[in-house]
Amino acid sequence: DAAAANWRRSQYTQYLAGTVHIEPNNILDEIMPPVLKPEMSKVDGLAFIGLSLARKSDRGHNQSVTHQIAFDLNDILDRGYEYLSATNDDGWLVGGGEPGPPKSYKLAAKDSAHVELMRIGTYNPEWGGISETEIIEVMKSGKILIPQVEVLPTDVIANKDSPPELEIRFDMPHGPDFVDTTAPLPANWQLRFIHNQLFKHFYNPSRFCPGPFHSTIVRKAEFRSKKHKDAYFAMCDAVLKKWKIAGPRPLNANPVDNKSGIWLFADRTKPTHFFPPNFLPPYDTEEKRKIILSYLTEEWDEDTLSWKKA
Repeated sequence: DAAAANWRRSQYTQYLAGTVHIEPNNILDEIMPPVLKPEMSKVDGLAFIGLSLARKSDRGHNQSVTHQIAFDLNDILDRGYEYLSATNDDGWLVGGGEPGPPKSYKLAAKDSAHVELMRIGTYNPEWGGISETEIIEVMKSGKILIPQVEVLPTDVIANKDSPPELEIRFDMPHGPDFVDTTAPLPANWQLRFIHNQLFKHFYNPSRFCPGPFHSTIVRKAEFRSKKHKDAYFAMCDAVLKKWKIAGPRPLNANPVDNKSGIWLFADRTKPTHFFPPNFLPPYDTEEKRKIILSYLTEEWDEDTLSWKKA
């Protein structure tokens, strides 16, 4: 019933945030993602709108493609298993993916690094999704303002799974200054700006966002010891500091590009349609800052499935 669905949704949100502990094979089997209308979300799916962080590497799969050169995610991987003892079958999902034998003996797969901004689910409205045609029409119409996307990795964490997934986060470190509208915008503001627009336009039952903005690095990460775990995250912190000094960077495929936008994915391995920026810099004019701040004043509350003041 609705009350049970709301409880499961609340448990899922708290689980992602790390504020509630859920034993494996217990409540975890009963909770569900915080979709907009659980009773109308009939079939789960993996289609989404988001960022592609894919980047070809000679250490990864030879069929990987490059969608950004801003960040070499190999800098935060442990391909030599110095710190980790095991992962799941997929191995490293980013940094070029898994090359397969003889370089690695995980499942060979292309780089699928991505950040979800809105999970669609399926392209079947009867299952709770949205038709692919409708999505493409909306995204090409200009109804969704797409800024020049510049991002900054803010953290590398182990989530609450057991064993955990390792994730690279793209948090907005603080809210914008709504009083001094000339103050610089916070890092990663573009993600919430786009996310909120998508959520205010699309109301399909299966719509949700899987936790804070992040890209999964690897699943079922088992460390050799606590000492090795601490050393791995110390290594990541050093890389994050280096990236922070460089500041937010556009996700362009080569140095001369100026089209850091967003993608429609059928699933994490299949980015199918690219949508370039249509809301271009500079972002410090009075008109543009008013538009930006109007979409940053609220955030989506996955417990109540409603908007709340940011």
